[in-house]
Amino acid sequence: MEPLGFFEIWGGVIGRFWPVWLCMIAIMGGSFAFKSRLGLYGRLYDSNVGMIGLGIVLFWVLTAIFPDVIATFNPLEQFGSIKRKPPGTIEIETGVASYFGGDNLGRDLFSRMVHGSTFVLTVAPAATLVAYMVGIALGLPAGYFGRRIDAVLTFIANLVLAFPVILLFYLLVTPGVRETAIPNVMSGVFFAFPIIFFGLLFYSRYYTRPRLLAVQMTVTVVLGAWLYAGLVFDADPLGIVSLDPNELNVFAAVVFASSPGVFRIVRGLTMDIKTRDYVAAAQTRGENPWYIMLWEILPNARGPLIVDTCLRIGYTTILLGTLGFFGLGLAPESPDWGSMINQTRGFIRIAPTIVLPQTIALAMLVLGLNLLADGLREQSLKD
Repeated sequence: MEPLGFFEIWGGVIGRFWPVWLCMIAIMGGSFAFKSRLGLYGRLYDSNVGMIGLGIVLFWVLTAIFPDVIATFNPLEQFGSIKRKPPGTIEIETGVASYFGGDNLGRDLFSRMVHGSTFVLTVAPAATLVAYMVGIALGLPAGYFGRRIDAVLTFIANLVLAFPVILLFYLLVTPGVRETAIPNVMSGVFFAFPIIFFGLLFYSRYYTRPRLLAVQMTVTVVLGAWLYAGLVFDADPLGIVSLDPNELNVFAAVVFASSPGVFRIVRGLTMDIKTRDYVAAAQTRGENPWYIMLWEILPNARGPLIVDTCLRIGYTTILLGTLGFFGLGLAPESPDWGSMINQTRGFIRIAPTIVLPQTIALAMLVLGLNLLADGLREQSLKD
């Protein structure tokens, strides 16, 4: 059968993303209509750069939600008729077009690219969020109290930052380390921080209202214990929350490498904000230190932290791609973008387009996050 032409390929690709287009129209159209009520997010629609970045990020987020609807094949299924074939090749058995061609094992590149977005947009934001919990929980007291606490925590952060990132990942995610208890211990420590963070958040605010505090702490502990058991020990009784051992190792490594950077940003912001008049007023009222840190200082540091979050998710995406490229972390058949680049790069001379889908997808997502961060920075400066 004759392969599809250029316009047929891209017409088919655009058509496959129909649920993404519908959701983007609904989300961005609705947000634009009510932008005056949506705060910083609403003001993004006044920035061309911010809107472009938001559109790109939203495109990949929605793609990660609907991979089974968008993809044309199972990402792990192999077909000899599309093995190292160019874009637009028709798969003989099914008669379905392989829009971006096949890889060296005959797996559809378009379907693998689509399914790869799910892994990237699950691990990168989640790892960044946990890294922020760790960085905030340690950076606030370091910047607020100073002295020995600051000296010890800063030394530990600098010690981690002194290691080259790639070498650090090799030490944490290589097969020999996976067989030890190190990744599980690290995961157990890191996943405890969200529980500690929300526990301190509620206690510092509502310790004078014991009944309300008891309800909030109970929900925090029960929900946290459920997520903790499922993620760290793969022992969720409901079978809803779980991480593959390789994904858990990658997750722990990314959080370990990202937390010191977050710590230093939070520490610096805290040292600046704690000199403000409203902090002095809270101290005069007799508020406890954790209330001042979490309810006075942290909300006033949200602008730089939101911008850094977008940038850090982009950095984490690149790190995940780097890990996959070096064959670390996930199983070889996994459709993550870094592994796809590594598996197909040796066949560029035979099929020049074989590395393009996953490479362009990775670059697009990182570009979108950077543009979104620029838009948020531009709008946050207007506050």
